[in-house]
Amino acid sequence: MFSLWPATRVFLAVEPTDMRQSFNGLYARVQTVLGQDPLSGHLFVFVNRRANRLKLLFFDGSGLWVCAKRLEKNRFSWPVGEEACRQLRPEHLTALLTGLEVSEKAGWYRR
Repeated sequence: MFSLWPATRVFLAVEPTDMRQSFNGLYARVQTVLGQDPLSGHLFVFVNRRANRLKLLFFDGSGLWVCAKRLEKNRFSWPVGEEACRQLRPEHLTALLTGLEVSEKAGWYRR
């Protein structure tokens, strides 16, 4: 299994991805759409159109991991935007995977 360290960078593909893609398809998507190196050791996260399935692509130094999660009910709180990629902190990924909202809200605090 892989560990999430504070220095681990997590990249989310904002656009939905075809979940039939596996190692080669996700590898190519990281290079072309996200503009990142799949062998960098960072985590790359993809979601389907209905936002009830996601896949992680990760290189651990000896090979690629593809991990998948499917929600039986509800959806992942996936960010939207114009950019192709969004970067998250590792604790935000943990919250996303457990079903919590990860979008930062402006002005949520009191002055």
